[in-house]
Amino acid sequence: MLLYKVVETSQVDDLSLEKILNTWTAEGWQLENIHFATREASRRPAMAFVTFSRDEAE
Repeated sequence: MLLYKVVETSQVDDLSLEKILNTWTAEGWQLENIHFATREASRRPAMAFVTFSRDEAE
């Protein structure tokens, strides 16, 4: 069975994203995708959604 984990962050900088990636991959999760959400007035991301998955044996 494939399990998914979504981590939401409003701190979209290299150190915050690096910490999220290192924390969850160390626990056996594999990175699937990073989705950035922006505001209309700015091109800089306001939020990021980091998606991980792992195969969990039933």
